[in-house]
Amino acid sequence: MNKRKALSLLLAGTMVAGLLAGCGNGAQNSNETPGAQNSPAAGGETTANGTTANEITVNFASEPESLDPARNTTVDGSIMINHLFEGLMTWEDSGEETAGSNGTCNNAKLVPGQAESYDVTTNEDGTVTYTFHLRDGIKWSDGKDVTAQDFVFSWQRLVSPDTASDYSNMLSGVVNAIAITNGEMDPSELGVAAPDEKTFEVTLVNDLPYFLEICAFPSCMPVREDVVSDTQWTYSPETFVSNGAYKLDIRKTNDQISMVPNENYYGVEELGPDRITFKLMDNDNAILNGFKSGDLDFIQSMPVDEVAGLIASGDLNIVNYIGVYYVCFNTEKAPFDDPLVREAFTLAIDRNYIVEQITQAGEVPAGGFVPSGVYDAAGTEGEDFRTVGGNYYSISEEDYEANCERARELLAEAGYPNGEGFPVVEYLYNTNDGHKKIAEALQNMWKTVLGVEVTLNNQEWNAFLQVRKDGDYAICRNGWIADYNDPMSFLDMWLTGGGNNDAQYSNENFDNLIAQARTETDAAKRMELLHQAEEQIIGTDHALCPIYFYTQKYLLADDIQGMYYTPLGYFFFDKCTRG
Repeated sequence: MNKRKALSLLLAGTMVAGLLAGCGNGAQNSNETPGAQNSPAAGGETTANGTTANEITVNFASEPESLDPARNTTVDGSIMINHLFEGLMTWEDSGEETAGSNGTCNNAKLVPGQAESYDVTTNEDGTVTYTFHLRDGIKWSDGKDVTAQDFVFSWQRLVSPDTASDYSNMLSGVVNAIAITNGEMDPSELGVAAPDEKTFEVTLVNDLPYFLEICAFPSCMPVREDVVSDTQWTYSPETFVSNGAYKLDIRKTNDQISMVPNENYYGVEELGPDRITFKLMDNDNAILNGFKSGDLDFIQSMPVDEVAGLIASGDLNIVNYIGVYYVCFNTEKAPFDDPLVREAFTLAIDRNYIVEQITQAGEVPAGGFVPSGVYDAAGTEGEDFRTVGGNYYSISEEDYEANCERARELLAEAGYPNGEGFPVVEYLYNTNDGHKKIAEALQNMWKTVLGVEVTLNNQEWNAFLQVRKDGDYAICRNGWIADYNDPMSFLDMWLTGGGNNDAQYSNENFDNLIAQARTETDAAKRMELLHQAEEQIIGTDHALCPIYFYTQKYLLADDIQGMYYTPLGYFFFDKCTRG
């Protein structure tokens, strides 16, 4: 996910801005959305005995891209959506502490959500049908029943070209989904059905090892047809209808998104906080000061210069995170339409300096695009996709000078010896202290090693997302967090014309390899196809420039218990308590 999850983008050691474009219309242009003042809980409430309610205030980023499950592509938006909506499957506290250093939250495990159970059937034609049996008593926040038809509508909406969802590819394994997103079939022909109100059927081209994780993914959560027909539905508590543990109560643009328990949720009695407030901020100093003052209970953003001290004091929690921070080249525009130039810029980067001197939170220099921690069915015990695939260039400090020499040779071969004649290019990034320091380091490395001039353009988060998505840049910062634990989550986004293909990359061989991997039933052969795809885009075309693999860092108030987390980047506060 462009943490934009694109997702999709978080700088570990600096901020979560959400891995994968802003909805700057309607009520979002005002300082306060309709209904905020009239909300019954807008002024804060007390419990029956007069004590302060159990409220949690957190920060992940500034104004989210969207609270519409089909239109959001960022991690910060996904975390909010995870509290407001629930899919067929969901994440639950496993009761086991998460891996990492100084971790204080528990692992999340995948469990049935709106579906109470499911069956899997292999059909004679090789397709696979999942039959989900919905729980009794599941309702929308306005009290209406959630039905199987709601899922049929929502999944058809996700793949419909009219929706133009960047995440339509999440359902690419469903029968007819690809043809629908290509405009060759009608959304009604998607391989989903509702034989009755409590039964939802999904037919896959072939079984997918990560399909149940997709069923918990925010884009695949249900919305109601009569609700989303109003294009402004996400901007006001009065029109926002959801089916999750919490419901929207306050939405103030560039200020806060606050939610309270959904009294119609089947598990409402098990919820912890009486209110969860997401403060919308992007100034690292203000965020850290808010945590120190007690105004914020949880943060991920802080000035880079504070990270080392927070680690030394034992206050900063660092846990595992499946994601990659990288530079994205616009492969359609000169000079980065030349793979020689892209490779030169990639080799000129000192990744060890960036993780040791800037981020400082245990990040790992990246020698490939798919990060450590991603399953590889062909690997032996203890091997993941990265260790099986190896590095595409040396990330050893001892080899950096050799990398620089090769970078200069490549740039000369491209027609720019010592950077002569190379145009001034711009590096795009978004407001954040850590992103800025990395941008300045890259600018200096490219100047020192290659002799080229790179200017820096710092943009506000939502504007940055839109410019990057439109391809209106030369080089930009990027990041991606796994949507599910499989290499496909990092690779199929680069298909020609893909919604998250910010690099404007197009290669027929790459597209064919991904298409073959999608239908390959032999696990080892499938992994080999995915390794070949990564070799094409990184090892041959150098379309992307991986810098480091993430870790997840955060500060949590000492008196809060019950938070849980998945290395896909989702934090859950629904069971938190104070004391």
